[in-house]
Amino acid sequence: MRNLLYILLLGMLFFGCGLKGEKTKTTSDIIVSQNKMEEIYDEIKTPYKYGVVFQHPDSSKLLDSPTIFRADNTWNMTYIVFDGQGYETWLAESVDLIHWKSKGRILSFTENTWDANQKAGYMALVDIDWGGSYTVEKFDNKYWMSYLGGSEAGYEAGILGVGMANSVSLTNVNEWNRLNKPVLNPNDVNIRWFENKTIYKSSVIHDKTKRTGFPFVMYYNAKGDTADFESIGMAVSDDMVSWKRFGKNPVITKYGGICGDAQIVKIDDIYVMFFFGAFWKPGAFERFACSYDLVNWTEWNGVDLVAPSEDYDENYAHKPWVIKWNGTVYHFYNAVGKQGRVIALATSKKIKD
Repeated sequence: MRNLLYILLLGMLFFGCGLKGEKTKTTSDIIVSQNKMEEIYDEIKTPYKYGVVFQHPDSSKLLDSPTIFRADNTWNMTYIVFDGQGYETWLAESVDLIHWKSKGRILSFTENTWDANQKAGYMALVDIDWGGSYTVEKFDNKYWMSYLGGSEAGYEAGILGVGMANSVSLTNVNEWNRLNKPVLNPNDVNIRWFENKTIYKSSVIHDKTKRTGFPFVMYYNAKGDTADFESIGMAVSDDMVSWKRFGKNPVITKYGGICGDAQIVKIDDIYVMFFFGAFWKPGAFERFACSYDLVNWTEWNGVDLVAPSEDYDENYAHKPWVIKWNGTVYHFYNAVGKQGRVIALATSKKIKD
């Protein structure tokens, strides 16, 4: 009898039928069906390329990584600039999502700091609801940005890690306050195999449901010293300052080329990750994946959301930021072609000039 009770207890634990009312995840809880993936694709697709919407006032400088958010009834964009020395973060604004004006720098070069020559910032805690407000949430009475940081001059040179910055002002052009050391670094003691060489772009969301057990979730792409490709991994935090790596492996990888620059949105009960792929097939292009729990992701196996097709994006069409506003989907991306490195736009409907 004792052995029988033991077997029954093991069965309850394995199948989630007893303790704490927890349910073991099934395949249908983890994998998003093909029909649902096609529904999501139909909702987010942007077949109409509007063209270049933003170039830096100094056309010799290269633009990258737009993050679009709304504040004070105006659209705002953080973007990064490479001028040969390294990355700095700038702010631009728009009233219509089409015409943008640069306002100035908010993360600039410094001297004798861990991030002296690299400060590529990405606004954190933007509303992820699809068709939502796209406003930025405060935490601890401050706005937050994660950023790619490093001390060496050059294009993504030296050891790169993730820094955190904050400000009480969201749209004023002023230097953001930075923590004095990185929150994630490829030299950390708890480093994983796919990120122990370089950590690149990061994106931080607020998960109020705490699906991972933590309110703040970071996605970032990274490269390992024995894995010469970029994958997307996760980290979690209670306070935006102390970050803990989540899981042993990347959540998105092709074991070749690049998967990077994740943006998370929520459509009904499904999380959608926009990201770019590069070099695991020709060029650089925009993709997406879907998840019910922010951890297990089903990748889209259909056509690219955006791919090179015009002279301004003939080399690369990558690094997405996608929103839905007044019934139209706006897909901003970094275009590289005959006009240099600029910000371009594709939409779900034709946009008139």
